[in-house]
Amino acid sequence: MNAGLRITAFAAALAATFGTAYGVGKGVDPVVEDPAPARHDRHGETSSKPAEDEGHGGHETTPAGGLQISEGGYTLDLGTSRVTAGKRSDLSFVIRDAAGRAVTAFQREHEKELHLIVASRDLATYRHLHPTRATDGTWSIPVELPRAGGYRVFADFTPAKKGAENLTLGADLAAAGTYEPQNVPAPNTTAKVNGYEVRLDGALSPGKASELKLKVSRNGRPVTDLQPYLGAYGHLVALRSGDLAYLHVHPNGEPGDGTTKPGPEVSFTATAPSSGTYRLFLDFKHEGEVRTAEFTVRAGAAGETAPHEEDAGHGH
Repeated sequence: MNAGLRITAFAAALAATFGTAYGVGKGVDPVVEDPAPARHDRHGETSSKPAEDEGHGGHETTPAGGLQISEGGYTLDLGTSRVTAGKRSDLSFVIRDAAGRAVTAFQREHEKELHLIVASRDLATYRHLHPTRATDGTWSIPVELPRAGGYRVFADFTPAKKGAENLTLGADLAAAGTYEPQNVPAPNTTAKVNGYEVRLDGALSPGKASELKLKVSRNGRPVTDLQPYLGAYGHLVALRSGDLAYLHVHPNGEPGDGTTKPGPEVSFTATAPSSGTYRLFLDFKHEGEVRTAEFTVRAGAAGETAPHEEDAGHGH
C-alpha cells in the first residue's frame, strides 16, 4: 500500500472511530490531523515496510515489534481506546490467545510479567509502565498523558506456554484535546535530566548488531553507584520515527555477575531494522528514583553516527 493510501485509510478509520477531531465536548478547539498518522497493518504480518517519508531505506532486514496488534496466535485487546489529555484515566487491556481466551500466565522477564510502553506518535511523550493483572487476565494502570494526539501502546511479554517466544504487540490510543504537532527532536549524543547528564557513544546500524554505551554523570562527576532497575543498571527502549517500530535492546551484563559495574557506563546491544531516525529512551535508577534520558539518532544512509549537538533531555 503506498503512502497516500495509508494516510487515506487511517484518516477514514480515525474519523469513524473518534469523529473529525480529538477535541470533545462544546467549546473545544478542533484538532489538526497528525502529519504522521498511525499505520494499520493486517493481523498476522511479521514485518512492515517503513514509512517512505521518514527516510527509511527499503525493507526491514531484521524483525521489529509493535507494528501489529496480533502475532503468533496472541492479540492485544485494548479496552481503553481513548483518554483525555491532562486527565488521569485508567488504561486497561487483555492479552488473548488464538481461541479468544484471556491469557493469565506469563514468564517473568526483567522482573516483570509484562512491560507496557506508551509513546506519542511524534515521540515527544514516552512512558514505561508496569500495570497490574487481575485474576481474569485484565491488565490495568492509571495513566495521565500530557498532550492531545495519537499514541501507540506496546505490550512486551512472553506467554508461560512452553516454547513461547517474546512478543511485542501494539495498538493505537487517542488522547482528546487540542492537538499541537511537534517535530522529532534533533539528533543528540548528550541528554540532561534532573541534574544528571547522560552521554551516548555508539551508533545504530541497519541489520547489524552494534554496541551502545551510555555514561551517567552528575555535577560533572561519574555516577558509580547506579541501582538495579528491571534486573539491570539501565533499561533501553528504541522506537523508529514514522511507524514507531519497537526494537528489543538487550543490556550487556547484569548486577551481581561479577563483572558488570554499577556505572557510570551502561552497555547495550541493538540492531536497527532499517535506516532512518530513531528515538532512544534510557531508564536508570539512582538514589531510589528512576529517570529517563532521551536521544535522537540516525541509522543507515542518514548517518551511522549521531552528530554532537546541543544538549537535550526530558524526564518522565
